Amino acid sequence: MKKLVLILTITMTLALSKNAIAQETIVDVAVGNEDFSTLVTALKAADLVGALQGDGPFTVFAPTNDAFAKIDSKALSSLLEAKNQKALANILTYHVISGKITATDVVAALKKGNGTVELKALNGQVLTVMQKDGKIWLKDINGNYSEIIATDVMGSNGVIHVIDTVVMPK
Repeated sequence: MKKLVLILTITMTLALSKNAIAQETIVDVAVGNEDFSTLVTALKAADLVGALQGDGPFTVFAPTNDAFAKIDSKALSSLLEAKNQKALANILTYHVISGKITATDVVAALKKGNGTVELKALNGQVLTVMQKDGKIWLKDINGNYSEIIATDVMGSNGVIHVIDTVVMPK
């Protein structure tokens, strides 16, 4: 009887802890990861935190701090100013797709699309996902590339794929 109680206790604890983890939105996941501190700062400056804590689902191609460091520091500082909130929101929403697209979904779409697939971002512009040199890349509307370096970081309202360069809209 003691074994049964112990097994039930462990099972319930694991189930509850898994549910607690799954309750974190993609914003909560980003806030909890120091590699996304610049992204979180930008989301706050663009007033997008509330939107990305919504029901979704969303797919976020999340640039790391190193990705943001590739942008000229003066340009980045300027984007974070209140007067440039609209421009910053345009850049950040270019990194978000409506719907939950996992790595498996991307691979399937790439096979179906002969190695490329176009996704419409929340800002209305197109991102191209492509397979090149055995890796998966995002190609922005300006022809610049960003490698997807980690996939399927799950949140309760979507998924994050980590990228190494900020993609830029028109």
